[in-house]
Amino acid sequence: MQNNHEERVLTGDRTTGKLHLGHYVGSLKNRIDMQQKYDTFILLADVQALTTHFESPKEMGQHLRQIAMDYLAVGIDPEKATIFVQSLVPEIAELTMFYSMFVTVNSLRHNPTVKSEAAERGYDQLFYGFLGYPVSQAADITFCKATLVPVGEDQVPHIEQTRKIVRRFNELYAPVLIEPKAVVGEVPRLVGLDGKSKMSKSMGNAITLDASAQEVREKIQVAVTDPARIRKSDPGHPEVCPVFTYHQAFAAGKSDEVATGCRSGTMGCVECKRRIAGRINELLEPMRERRVAYEANPRMADELLIAGTKRAREIAKETMREVREAMGLNYRLDSDEVRG
Repeated sequence: MQNNHEERVLTGDRTTGKLHLGHYVGSLKNRIDMQQKYDTFILLADVQALTTHFESPKEMGQHLRQIAMDYLAVGIDPEKATIFVQSLVPEIAELTMFYSMFVTVNSLRHNPTVKSEAAERGYDQLFYGFLGYPVSQAADITFCKATLVPVGEDQVPHIEQTRKIVRRFNELYAPVLIEPKAVVGEVPRLVGLDGKSKMSKSMGNAITLDASAQEVREKIQVAVTDPARIRKSDPGHPEVCPVFTYHQAFAAGKSDEVATGCRSGTMGCVECKRRIAGRINELLEPMRERRVAYEANPRMADELLIAGTKRAREIAKETMREVREAMGLNYRLDSDEVRG
């Protein structure tokens, strides 16, 4: 795959389950656009998934393929974007170890994103891999010399950590690494069907990208709405209704009409939900059609992952050659002596 774009993007997902509409709004939609403008690398982060799912590693292979299918179905083009598997690029692990030698534990403990997620998950003790997540992420970004990293506001501290690591490495050894820039998305997180938190498969409040038309209708039907609205004629408050946020995200051109009908009591929740379920199904239908071909022949998706991972590996080897040379670790030993 030839790519002449000057800027390179690194993005990706942890392989913890199928992707859903929250992922589409928060990142996938943007990636489809970015692959046209930049040399785009998309990471299937199976190693980093183990930071919170280390007790169920056998699920990684299944999730990996599910997410790969989601990428291809949503419109990620493997001719324009390099989709690769983290664990199959061992240079990332090597780079992570080198970085960990000069990153302090205190800087990781005070990382606000690490602190926030640890509190959210109720971790009293931090596992080494969980605490070192930002270091691993720095290796993901720098092995391919990405210049741009699209992230949500909560992930900015991780990118700042990467920038510090790059500066420190270049000062200590030689200026071979590139300092990336965070591209902070303006799209707010999509609230879940329960209206309590962001959309998340683990919370059971998500609509996955492979949902059937009937599943979409059923899930939207039970979604939480304005709790103060009991009857259709009651004036509604769309600004507090989770379902209205879906209108804003997926049917922006019609959202004002829905808001007006809700506030005036002329449009009930049943009609509101019927409309947005139809719009979401319109969005997902082309994805369902694209997915059929890959589901009928799963080897197609595997081959695309293999090709993407090979390209990532080639770039990783070159980066590690430069890193080892900068550190003075480019020595060679006679193979017979090493084998003993």
